[in-house]
Amino acid sequence: MRDEELEREPAGDAGTENVIEGRNAVIEAFRAGKPIDKLFVLDGAQDGPIQTIKREAKKRDTMIRFVTKERLDQLSETGKHQGVIAYAAAYEYAEVEDILAAARAKDEPPFIILLDNIEDPHNLGAIVRTANLAGAHGVIIPKNRAAGLTAAVARTSAGALNYTPVARVTNLGKTMEELKKEGLWFVCADMDGTTMYDLDLTGPIGLVIGSEGDGVGRLVKEKCDYVASIPMKGDIDSLNASVAAGVLAYEIVRQRFQ
Repeated sequence: MRDEELEREPAGDAGTENVIEGRNAVIEAFRAGKPIDKLFVLDGAQDGPIQTIKREAKKRDTMIRFVTKERLDQLSETGKHQGVIAYAAAYEYAEVEDILAAARAKDEPPFIILLDNIEDPHNLGAIVRTANLAGAHGVIIPKNRAAGLTAAVARTSAGALNYTPVARVTNLGKTMEELKKEGLWFVCADMDGTTMYDLDLTGPIGLVIGSEGDGVGRLVKEKCDYVASIPMKGDIDSLNASVAAGVLAYEIVRQRFQ
């Protein structure tokens, strides 16, 4: 991640209790291999320790948000943030290969749920829970502009994170291309797609669910083989992301049992 790619925007709620404050503590966390979901740095800080933190973040492709001192003060639990606050994941991330290995171990065609920038930790937790109950072999999320495995996600998953691997990747589209080489094909959810009952959702499959506000991004959607819509009869035109994931996941389950 180059300097020009580092985000300069107000920080939202980080959504986890795993707070690491202070320059030395953050450097030690990176060097110990602790997975860092988000990193907030004082805008304009350029001293040696801050440069070290930036280098460590770049090595791991960790998102950096440059914020004001007032914002850091709001986020700080100790009042001693020294211009940097990191939020560590509550659970370890898996690798994509771990998900494929889980499918091979069960002698089943892979069933993976991929999330395109789901930002609400409660939606992410609910989707992980659904993935487990629907027999999906794992979940894949992007590193940036998406919720990570925070404590809120863990609580909402109701224990599913202990059993369902979640991999975090830099580029969702590239990961899809690599998975196609493993025989997977992809279906994404979109209200303008083909009714899900008219699609063959059997075999090795990746189900792509888009963000709460924007749906599946254009570049990710272009890599999908099919676009599925969920029949709706009400007065509003969309479902919550986690509900949509559940409906489509269980249509995949239904077709697998036929």
